[in-house]
Amino acid sequence: MDYQATRNYMLSRPEAWEDFPFYPNIAVMKVRNKMFATLSVDAGIAQMNLKCDPAEAQMLRDVFSAVLPGYHMNKRHWNTVLLDGSIPRGELERMIDRSYALVVKGMSRKERLPLELQYGCEVLYR
Repeated sequence: MDYQATRNYMLSRPEAWEDFPFYPNIAVMKVRNKMFATLSVDAGIAQMNLKCDPAEAQMLRDVFSAVLPGYHMNKRHWNTVLLDGSIPRGELERMIDRSYALVVKGMSRKERLPLELQYGCEVLYR
């Protein structure tokens, strides 16, 4: 996946939107004002930061050389993923979906319940 395909996939998630609170070249993807990803280009290579379960985060780093501890993030809970073509599209989509789901699950019941009712758990937590 390249930058544009990744951006499109992230924004296809229910109520996902793009913000630029840090720098104009770092897109922050949010759901209900909660960040689930960043997307940027550094030295000509697109990269994203994704939230991840700590055990899974380390496992992904061990399996894929393009998965690194989260740059400028809590390295226990975030990975930086280089979009250099070495990770299959399905795996990248799974990582994005997992990050999105973790953020939605971490919302208060008041924030999360309307999403679950409108979109269904199958769509939100796929």
